[in-house]
Amino acid sequence: MRIIPAIDIIDGKCVRLSKGDYDTKKIYNEHPLEVAKQFEAHGIEYLHLVDLDGAKSKHIVNHRVLEEIASKTALKIDFGGGLKTDKDLKIAFESGAAQITGGSIAVKDPGLFKDWISKHGREKIILGADAKDEKVAVSGWTEESKEELIPFIQAYQENGVSYVICTDISKDGMLEGPSFDLYERILSNCKQINLIASGGISTYEELPRLAKMGCEGTIIGKAIYENRISLKQLEQFILNY
Repeated sequence: MRIIPAIDIIDGKCVRLSKGDYDTKKIYNEHPLEVAKQFEAHGIEYLHLVDLDGAKSKHIVNHRVLEEIASKTALKIDFGGGLKTDKDLKIAFESGAAQITGGSIAVKDPGLFKDWISKHGREKIILGADAKDEKVAVSGWTEESKEELIPFIQAYQENGVSYVICTDISKDGMLEGPSFDLYERILSNCKQINLIASGGISTYEELPRLAKMGCEGTIIGKAIYENRISLKQLEQFILNY
């Protein structure tokens, strides 16, 4: 199982929110590159970079941060937040993203999102299926759609999606543990999906359990920044799993 630390960006700074609420913003570092380099120094190869300004303004905003991290580390970055047009996508890939995550666009403009999958391939395009009460949420989690989570994932699987990041919004940033039951249901209903668990990771012990369930990766945010899980522990996990 891949370990994928998260860096969320507002105003070019590394922040975390609770349950996606922008009013709960806490700044952890003014220089995201410093954080990324710390991850890399502990054997981490992947990074989940989220442009929260972009998610709110509905177009890419913090691509300079992406460009800086991509050019000054060897991290394989998946980038999301505010990707709504072919131009946004082009900027993200040209700035160094290895993969992009599309959430709102997959709900609001499925034709364009499917076009991205066929044009760029299933290895490059990740479906962001973030949910509240098993309904897909959009626009930086400020809106709830009518899409039911598991049928939504299944439909996109039929259209070539291979990677899915699923965040249970009620768990995100709360350090109360991930949605094991939800991930089990997704894995049993969506065979062969590469599921990346996100939201609520709070202790090291949860990681082997997610790996045993069959999650392809897990995104860890606040647990790292609040020192609930050390980078040394993540280094050991990578060596052992």
